Amino acid sequence: MTNLKVHGTAPQDLEGDLASLRGDCARMVEHWTAPDRITALPVPASHIHGVTVPPASARLLDAMSDYGD
Repeated sequence: MTNLKVHGTAPQDLEGDLASLRGDCARMVEHWTAPDRITALPVPASHIHGVTVPPASARLLDAMSDYGD
């Protein structure tokens, strides 16, 4: 048997407009947390490495069209 009870809040209008989306986001904001401040630490140059792509993969990617052309 299917439980049709709904728990929590869900968007009321799935085909809604921007105002509806903004309202949904405003209701969710209390559930989102972010750190007060993020401090980026410098990375030594010795930790930065290049990207190596095998020739077969490079040919495969080169043969792919961009954006479905």
